[in-house]
Amino acid sequence: MSRFIIACGGTGGHLSPGIALAEALVARGHTVTLFISHKKVDTRLVEKYPHLPAERVPSAPFGWRPDVHLRFHWKQTQGLLFSLRFMRATRPDAIIGFGGFTNAGVVLAGRLRGIPVALHEANRVPGLAIRVLSRFAARLYLPPGVRLPGIRGVMVRHTGLPVRNEITRLPRDEARARLGLDPAQKLLVILGGSQGSGNLNQWAEQNLAALAHEGVQVYCVTGLGKGSEGVRELHGKSGQAVRSTFVAFSDRVGVLMSAADLVLSRAGAGTLAELVRCETPAVLMPYPHAADNHQWVNATYFEQQGGGVVVADHALAGLHQEVIDVIFNDWLLNKFRLNLHRMSQENSIDTIVHDLESLASGTPPPGHLRPTPAASAP
Repeated sequence: MSRFIIACGGTGGHLSPGIALAEALVARGHTVTLFISHKKVDTRLVEKYPHLPAERVPSAPFGWRPDVHLRFHWKQTQGLLFSLRFMRATRPDAIIGFGGFTNAGVVLAGRLRGIPVALHEANRVPGLAIRVLSRFAARLYLPPGVRLPGIRGVMVRHTGLPVRNEITRLPRDEARARLGLDPAQKLLVILGGSQGSGNLNQWAEQNLAALAHEGVQVYCVTGLGKGSEGVRELHGKSGQAVRSTFVAFSDRVGVLMSAADLVLSRAGAGTLAELVRCETPAVLMPYPHAADNHQWVNATYFEQQGGGVVVADHALAGLHQEVIDVIFNDWLLNKFRLNLHRMSQENSIDTIVHDLESLASGTPPPGHLRPTPAASAP
């Protein structure tokens, strides 16, 4: 059996697929260590998985502002030294990184020690970490149809994002019973990603009464430190009680999405993969300041595949009507669910696990994997 390091910290969108892959590798008898950041969101999520060893590697995000730039180089140097010491002690057989600022030190350390490296990009616009570090990789996993210009000698495979086993579609009434929600009323779930969204939280507060008037209950995950928690009770136009819930964090994403008639969210790749797994329609409002506008590209592809609709952040004023039009259109919701069911058929974890096993053991890659010539832009 092999020993793997999975570098996946910094955001839930990096950590969640890392956990999913780790559990699949452990189930096949391998040894895995997660490399995560010191951020609260990482600590909160890994607490659920005490059977998965995790190391908090020194790291910091990149930026051009002088103090941010200096901190990046200082922390990444610490991360490189930490990774070298760890690898000297544990001798891993392979490393896989899911992008983000925790990847640099461990990938460079792996290259220096001759350990094969794989990288996974979930977004439809490859991020800075993947673009820079791919020159050190033996494997690169990209979303279907995505190309990375200018890379040579890397084995590329197109596959989706691993999703944790616990995130799975449940019967709607069962999911609502677990959450204590009304089974008869429409439910809008609002997600701002692992960091939360101030704009979506504010929109929820401002439109809560109007949504309740239409008989729509709301479950809003605000993000840690980005909103007040609690249950609000308002009344619909027929006088019925309509309760809405605000929480800072939820580790029951599969239950939430299964309970929802509609999800309103940002468009991080992790959220979209979970929506597909739970076959839950969505109105997506991409974060407009995401690097390289990758959330807009993610959301547009999701819409083109028939999983939901996209609303630009600057169109916030029309969002209420869009939500009402979709959530009460049962024909459209069913059409979205059928499309999402089609999208959910791929098993990306098995694809990646089998390929990583061959990488760790030194087995030649499958015949359909080829060294990549310089590619054109997507």
